[in-house]
Amino acid sequence: MVTDELDAVIGVDTHRDIHAAALVRPTGAVVSQTQIDTTGEGYQALLDFALQHAPGPRLVWAVEGTRSYGVGLTRFLHAHGQVVVEVDHPKRPTRGRAGKSDALDAVRAAREVLARDHQAIPRQDGDREGVRVLLVARASAVTSRTAAINSLKALVLTAPDPLRDRLRHHAAAAQAGVCAKLRRSPHRSPSDQARVLALRATARRVLALSAEIDELERELAMMVKQWAPQLLAHTGVGVVVAAQLLVSWSHRGRVRSEAAFAMLAGVAPLPASSGTVVRYRLNRTGDRALNRALHLAVLSRIAYDDETKAYVARRLAEGKTKPEIRRCIKRHLARRLYRAMQALPDQT
Repeated sequence: MVTDELDAVIGVDTHRDIHAAALVRPTGAVVSQTQIDTTGEGYQALLDFALQHAPGPRLVWAVEGTRSYGVGLTRFLHAHGQVVVEVDHPKRPTRGRAGKSDALDAVRAAREVLARDHQAIPRQDGDREGVRVLLVARASAVTSRTAAINSLKALVLTAPDPLRDRLRHHAAAAQAGVCAKLRRSPHRSPSDQARVLALRATARRVLALSAEIDELERELAMMVKQWAPQLLAHTGVGVVVAAQLLVSWSHRGRVRSEAAFAMLAGVAPLPASSGTVVRYRLNRTGDRALNRALHLAVLSRIAYDDETKAYVARRLAEGKTKPEIRRCIKRHLARRLYRAMQALPDQT
């Protein structure tokens, strides 16, 4: 509980065009409320409102969506030396027992901060933000390329036998290379000309997206090697995995301990014991992109790292299942990588 450490909390419910704010005392009582436009003038008006109504200097801002609708306000407050904590999806009373409005959500955001033992510090900009936007662009391109490859394979499957026989034993990249060079001919039927056009357009889309992904990964590699080359020395941690680790971790001080990092990654084991049976179950919470990055690293270590292979063999002999063993390795790897990131120099 932080009620003894604060003079007031301002909860902010963020939206695209307007923000609703409520100034709340440590007792939970609402002092005042306001609404602003999401502009520089609106942010300044909200800061003036806080300085006018706050009962003391120890003021904390509880902002929803600090990396989405609230990112502009968060940057403005940081630039003015304000303390900001992140609030995602404040708890709401049972349906039917309370109303729903932006003003009520702002009050709930403030009260949730007052009830917490540990506060969530917003992620930083700087190098982290550059890596994040590259990861977002790459993920979108990979998804689009997968869809384009599936479309190309479907078109090849129904192509005339000569073309299908020519392509059937090639990988997707080779198929795209061949189809991208197809030419329309007046000697073909309108149906065959349409098929050639569809194959060529889809194949060129696959190649363009592949080139886009390669460009993004080159830029990611440059940024990760400049920021945290130590991460790449760990078996199973490539550029994309390291980038996701850095984005989720953000900066020293955001995640208070390696146990908290494991919980953030969804690899902290959850007790599921009953009677004489002692076991732990899969943790489905946390940052799923971070969990996926650790999972990929673990699969690579199981395949190529001799120490991990020996560990897997020993635990299998003890009666553990392969999913249980992977969870154990994830937890261990999360601890090791967290310590490596904590040793990184501060970023701007």
